[in-house]
Amino acid sequence: MADRDRDEVGRARNSRPRDGLGRPLPYGAQGVQRQPEGVLRKPDESLAEAQRLLDSGMPFHAHEVLEDAWKSAEEPERALWRGMAQLAVGLTHVARGNGNGAVSLLERGVENIEPYRNDPPYEIDIAGLIRWATELAEEAKVKVRAEPIPPKLRI
Repeated sequence: MADRDRDEVGRARNSRPRDGLGRPLPYGAQGVQRQPEGVLRKPDESLAEAQRLLDSGMPFHAHEVLEDAWKSAEEPERALWRGMAQLAVGLTHVARGNGNGAVSLLERGVENIEPYRNDPPYEIDIAGLIRWATELAEEAKVKVRAEPIPPKLRI
């Protein structure tokens, strides 16, 4: 059995380089720098960094930022951040050409952010995100768009 890649504290971690959509590249290839994991940011910082990454065509990296927010959030906001991360992963699947994965993640993301529609925290455009994700999921059921348009996270 081959040795597994490990991080500095011994956890299994794939050290293969990744492309801008998070897909593994061959060892030795030039990849895109990964987002550091476990970064604690204020909600406004998480949203700004995720939006920057989405606008740069890096939804997988935006998902990692939103995942950090989800994992560090207290209830009742955990579902909000989980849903936002799922939307970013759904966009990642669209960009990778995986329609089924996109639909699944976009629908789960919508389910998680829906409860925040009437009182959206941090000026997050919940209604706009739901509309964007629903339209993208419907489109992905038929044909996956080569270059999907990223959402605007805030009003």
